[in-house]
Amino acid sequence: MNDKENYMAIAKTEEFTKTDTWLADIAKALSHPARIRILKILTEMNVCMCGDIVELLPLSQSTVSQHLKELKRVGLIKGEIEGPKVCYCVNDETLQKAKKELDKLFSLVCSC
Repeated sequence: MNDKENYMAIAKTEEFTKTDTWLADIAKALSHPARIRILKILTEMNVCMCGDIVELLPLSQSTVSQHLKELKRVGLIKGEIEGPKVCYCVNDETLQKAKKELDKLFSLVCSC
């Protein structure tokens, strides 16, 4: 990307609110069914090791790790190192904020 294209991309994203940009990033992170399933697994189990998640999905360890990394990047999950493994859990604060913002969005755009 050249300087002009880079400037245009930055300038255009600045036209959106931080909340809209954040919510779009959350939606992007949720746009894969494996990530939805990972959130469900972590919610059902309350806490889960990465290896346990791999056993519950039809995906390789490296693919699950990439999905976990994306969910962690946007703050939907947290991970703590426990010896050689990372223990993941949902980030209730971020999930509540995302739910609140999605509820607001859908109430604006939907007459349901």
